[in-house]
Amino acid sequence: MAYGAGYVAAIAAQASIVDPRAHAADEIAAVYAEYPHIGPVLPAVGYHPSQLRALRETIRATPADVVVAATPCDLAALIDIDKPVVRARYEFAEWGEPELASLIDAFLQERGLGA
Repeated sequence: MAYGAGYVAAIAAQASIVDPRAHAADEIAAVYAEYPHIGPVLPAVGYHPSQLRALRETIRATPADVVVAATPCDLAALIDIDKPVVRARYEFAEWGEPELASLIDAFLQERGLGA
């Protein structure tokens, strides 16, 4: 995705978006290079220690006043963030067809992993 719930929440709050791409640690910069459609947001790359270090480095290097975190977990509990963190919360809801569950079932069936 080019952006997610955190970006939507920041825009809704009329916050100025600070583009982190120019300040990205090498591991995060590689994600931007591989997925050029990602907009001015920090990509969700995972929670491996090296990924968390790269995320921390990128956040610290980016000249933002606040971090809007929209990960399912408490990001500030995983890494030391030197800025205030506001958590954007969201819920998933199906809308239209096909529904996610049917797409997952089809994916698993195609690979012989379905029940």
